[in-house]
Amino acid sequence: MNSRPTSGDSPSSSPSSSSSSPPHPLAGYGWDARTADTFAPYAAQGLVPARVVRVDRGRCEAVTAEGPVRADTAPVATDDPTRVLCTGDWAALSLAGPRGVPEVRAVLPRRTAFLRSASSKRSEGQVLAANVDHVLVAVPLNLELDLGRVERFISLAWTSGAQPLVVLTKTDLVPDPDTVRQLVADTELSAPGVQVLPVSAATGEGLDVLAASVAGGTSVLIGQSGAGKSTLANALLGAEVQEVQAIRDSDGKGRHTTTTRDLLPLPAAGEQGGAAGVLIDTPGLRGVGLWEAEEGVGLAFAEIAALAERCRFHDCEHEAEPDCAVLAAVEDGTLPERRLDSYRKLLRENARLAARTDARLRAEQKRTFKQRQALGRHMMERKRQPRYGG
Repeated sequence: MNSRPTSGDSPSSSPSSSSSSPPHPLAGYGWDARTADTFAPYAAQGLVPARVVRVDRGRCEAVTAEGPVRADTAPVATDDPTRVLCTGDWAALSLAGPRGVPEVRAVLPRRTAFLRSASSKRSEGQVLAANVDHVLVAVPLNLELDLGRVERFISLAWTSGAQPLVVLTKTDLVPDPDTVRQLVADTELSAPGVQVLPVSAATGEGLDVLAASVAGGTSVLIGQSGAGKSTLANALLGAEVQEVQAIRDSDGKGRHTTTTRDLLPLPAAGEQGGAAGVLIDTPGLRGVGLWEAEEGVGLAFAEIAALAERCRFHDCEHEAEPDCAVLAAVEDGTLPERRLDSYRKLLRENARLAARTDARLRAEQKRTFKQRQALGRHMMERKRQPRYGG
């Protein structure tokens, strides 16, 4: 998985730089030596680097070394929904475009990207955040713990290339500490290799640990409506930046307070100031479909993958095969049957989506081929027609 850039990745820490050299103006937004190297060809063209803060209907807000700008995104428009400009992208800007406004001329290659299946029937992916180091999965403890949803989010997080971290929010609404500890333990069993942090934005419990865990990188905050994401974001930011609305008493659900994906700078900590990192807040997600997530599912269910290595058949489907180590673990209680059921469900969903996507691509290729055939016939007919005049 991709790790956060270390201090050794910063341009200011190179051997030729003085220890007293000031950091790059965009260091707090994730600028490092790798990004500088990737941007070098665009710098030679007179373009300037920028981190995309928000995208909205053909325009984007971005931050440059000179400050924030609003830029036209038309030059990088694309029909591929997974490649559209997104919050967290690094871009090359022309500050004086043909129409008198800054323009995004190019988008730098992404290190990581959090994608999901779009909430439509078109079998398309949707990118929610780019170049992230941590995916913070917000799970509210004032509602019944949905481990299946947690596993789904974690599968997508691993697929993105970032490090997932589960944040159990609203611990102050669970009066029994033993209950909180049990909920943490249940979540840890469903999230192998993932840190699980119980926090309360109201009391401050766990916020210092969470802030330290995400310092210096780019984090995206995801979760269902009413999970307390905006409240948690404000607590991490140290200011009332995101609007917060009360959840409904009838069902514990919240309204979509956050309506756009915003990249927000985290406050610098300590006497040195330093690069504190950034947080991308996202709207509440009602539906989260998988997108090319087979590898992520495997990582989210790492214990099943480890057990599968001991099955008699290398292609064991863990259904009814003899000497299946996975089924044996379910039988002796070391693997919860719910985990195996969830694993099968997510793999089936991912396979169905892959099949639908392949079918759509084949249909598009066939349609393009027919269009070219028709154009070829039209051109041949024009050549055969007699020419008059001279």
